Amino acid sequence: MSCSHACMKWLGVYLVGYLFLLVGVIAALWKVGVLERVGAGWTVIALVIALGLGVMLAVVKSGKKESIEITR
Repeated sequence: MSCSHACMKWLGVYLVGYLFLLVGVIAALWKVGVLERVGAGWTVIALVIALGLGVMLAVVKSGKKESIEITR
């Protein structure tokens, strides 16, 4: 199994877990009534920022970075 296949697999698992976390946080905020006071616009903005951070964290954690040296 190549590293790119394994790294992409873990990247997907990380993103799914992060999405579950976001859904849980949103459900908790909705249940408490915070989302009603904040408004839909700010809620969407915060969700987009959180998803962007999740993607950036997933990419950072996706695998080891190596320098490739080509000799001729």
